[in-house]
Amino acid sequence: MTRKQRRLYFVLLGMLALGAAVALVLTAISDSLVYFYSPTDIVTQRIPEGRRMRIGGLVEADSVKKDGKTVTFTVTDVTNALPVVYSGILPDLFREGQGVVVEGRMDKGVFAATEVLAKHDENYMPKEVADALKKSGQWNDGKSK
Repeated sequence: MTRKQRRLYFVLLGMLALGAAVALVLTAISDSLVYFYSPTDIVTQRIPEGRRMRIGGLVEADSVKKDGKTVTFTVTDVTNALPVVYSGILPDLFREGQGVVVEGRMDKGVFAATEVLAKHDENYMPKEVADALKKSGQWNDGKSK
C-alpha cells in the first residue's frame, strides 16, 4: 500500500467518524426538542399521539376539577379548548382565567400533563400564548381598564 492510499484511507475514516458524530448529535437534539402548540394547532393539525409537547392558553372558567392529587381542567385559546389531566401539586398562581403552559403528551384526545407552569405575575404571559391569543382576536393587553 502506498503513502497516498494510506492517507486516503485515513481521510475517509475520519470523514466516516465525523459523519457518525454528527448523526449522534442530531439524534440527541431531536429527542430533547419540545414543540409548543396552541389548542387550535392541536385540533387543526395532525400531531401524532405520544409526542412530547407544550400547549399554552388560558385555563377555562369553571373547568377545574380536583380528585385527590389528580386535577382535570381545560386549556383554551378562546377558539378551541383542550382537556388536560395532571397528577401532582399545581403552582400557587394556577387559577381559572389565567395563562398557563402545560407540558406532556396527547393520549386519546386528552392531554396528559407532566408539568404545569402558571404565569408568575399579573402582566406576564408566555410569548407563544400571547401570539395565539392575538391571532384569535382575543388579546387583552390590560390597558383598557
